[in-house]
Amino acid sequence: MASPSASADCPICRLHGDQAATTAFEIARGELWLLRHHPNPAPLAGWLLLDARRHLGGPLDFTDQEAASWGLAVRSASRLVQRLTGCDRVYAIAFGEGAPHLHLHLIPRFAGDPVSPAWKVADLYRAVEHGERPPADPAVVAELVLRARQSLPEVGGMAAS
Repeated sequence: MASPSASADCPICRLHGDQAATTAFEIARGELWLLRHHPNPAPLAGWLLLDARRHLGGPLDFTDQEAASWGLAVRSASRLVQRLTGCDRVYAIAFGEGAPHLHLHLIPRFAGDPVSPAWKVADLYRAVEHGERPPADPAVVAELVLRARQSLPEVGGMAAS
């Protein structure tokens, strides 16, 4: 099912309507938000994305309803990342330059991991993208998505997919 007010030019809107991507990576979907695992090649297992269902650039464009529910959705999704991965922290990053549709990266961070501290997480992303580092094992990603779907009936107003 495509996003409300989908834009044909937006890769995130197209992804929301892609049945194969939905089946493989979507964890939960609600009226306002969609939670999914980063598609393959994923930089890290547990790298989730929280997307606006409506095509919008970011918080500046929120309706009052979106603004009221965003924090709860981010908290719920971040807690899920931590439960699934056992990470110490969850980085939350949104730029919107590559795709002008709000998609918040929720990245597991393990204390003492030299690969992903602070802004180096972007280097990790680029290294996988350029084939300089192996991505997360797709079988591990698939198992994590399944566990995420089964672990909770609702994430911040989103029903498990």
